[in-house]
Amino acid sequence: MKIEIPELSLVVLMGPSGSGKSSFARKRFKPTEVLSSDECRGLVSDDENNQAASTDAFDVLYYIAKKRLAAGRLTVLDATNVQPEARKNAVALAREFDVLPVAIVFDVPERICHERNKARADRSFGPHVIRQQMQQLHRSFSTLQREGFRHIFKLQSVEDVDAAEVTRVPLWNNLKSDHGPFDVIGDVHGCLDELEALLGKLGYARDDAGVFRHEQGRKAVFLGDLVDRGPNVNGVLRTAMNMEKAGTALCVPGNHEMKLLRKLRGKDVKLTHGLAQTVEQLEKEPPEFRDHVAHFIDDLVSHYVLDDGKLVVAHAGMKETLQGRGSGKVRAFALYGETTGETDEYGLPVRYPWANEYRGRAAVVYGHTPVPEAEWLNNTICIDTGCVYGGKLTALRWPERDLVQVPAAKVYSDPVRPLTPPQPTLSAQHANDDVLDLADVFGKRIIETRLHRNVTVREENSSAALEVGLCARRSTWAPAPSWWPAAMLKEPRRGSAWPPGTPERSSRAPAGVSSATQKLRRSSSTASALRSMRASSGKSSRPTGRCSIAS
Repeated sequence: MKIEIPELSLVVLMGPSGSGKSSFARKRFKPTEVLSSDECRGLVSDDENNQAASTDAFDVLYYIAKKRLAAGRLTVLDATNVQPEARKNAVALAREFDVLPVAIVFDVPERICHERNKARADRSFGPHVIRQQMQQLHRSFSTLQREGFRHIFKLQSVEDVDAAEVTRVPLWNNLKSDHGPFDVIGDVHGCLDELEALLGKLGYARDDAGVFRHEQGRKAVFLGDLVDRGPNVNGVLRTAMNMEKAGTALCVPGNHEMKLLRKLRGKDVKLTHGLAQTVEQLEKEPPEFRDHVAHFIDDLVSHYVLDDGKLVVAHAGMKETLQGRGSGKVRAFALYGETTGETDEYGLPVRYPWANEYRGRAAVVYGHTPVPEAEWLNNTICIDTGCVYGGKLTALRWPERDLVQVPAAKVYSDPVRPLTPPQPTLSAQHANDDVLDLADVFGKRIIETRLHRNVTVREENSSAALEVGLCARRSTWAPAPSWWPAAMLKEPRRGSAWPPGTPERSSRAPAGVSSATQKLRRSSSTASALRSMRASSGKSSRPTGRCSIAS
């Protein structure tokens, strides 16, 4: 039997004692991937057969399993798992970390289990134990799928166990091997003229079959919301579907596509938010085209992890903990993001600002919520610049990180929330940098400036760079006052003044501030603050004093 399991999953081995679970696991998984309940009993009690230590043993087992799944590593649970209560805990663990639970069932003859246990001196229990475990296992066959197991494999003989081959299959969202380069395109919303103009500006042209291709092999990535509100939804769908089929584009779904899919499947859906225009336009097409659209949307993957994990694309964004995982929660976040449960003055849901807290290594490019200008914030960028509302259609070139835009020809739909031009204030990054976390300071950093493009601070110079900024605290070029140590937040020296617009600061650290940040703020002087920072980073306390400017 060929057993195909997702590369990131929780594999639950089920079967009575002596059914061959541990031997199977040793041959087909890494030793570090297998968590054995017997070995955990040995760790906590020096006796792998001490049933009295089972509670503590499973505490250890699940603790390690949580750490592995949080790190994105496949994990195998080697225990009998014949009782529903044990499997319930395993399924809950898989859901907690948004991985798929896999069941491998060892339904070998009871006689084989008895013979194997008799041959082992450490197995002194009677045959009734195996019989009871076998009965519990057989009662579970009809409930495994309802319990939440997405993949179930049954091995019903010793020969099945010996011949089984385990193959790891990448999740559909894992395109790390695709290095592009990419042109990520924001929400189109039926604006075909602007889409074709943008593709042309990016260097794409139609081939003999009418499909847009790039002569250098670049690939377009559509961030969803192709439909609704705009004048030519059918043309946009044809362009995206033809490019996706030809391999010149990828596409993730938006919330507008999913609502359209429900309508195409015959569900009772309210024709709001531009869906009425889309339905009206699609009715002019033959039924085959509408079926093609439905299959296209239904096959779309919630998000993609690209370019060795350096780039993540999703319609509404993707938290670091959800990237590259598969669950209903992941898909919901990719389509809708998160809300606070509140509504704004326009009656629209208030989005939870997940990007403000993002610290992931992968750059996240998304759309969903129209913004006047696309700006980087903590290695994330929203490129829905409201083309259908009279704004711009924006593309991000990767890995160059360049923005390419075309203006909308007209206002096709009036937004509920006005798409106002950006005010001459701080950038999105600067506006949200109100708390200094040491993790944001140490290591190589590229700082966006308004007057000199980007400034690169090398890892070995990070302490010195911050020290220079702190010592220049009266200058308008100094770091935000909320970053200064507590001693520097006292009254200014005689004859000095705070930078204009400096707010009063409380010495009490806000909720959620890391202990390292609190330590920095409570330091009695700049010098002691920097000594604390250097000690926590493990770097030399001797600054080099050099800083390079990126061209």
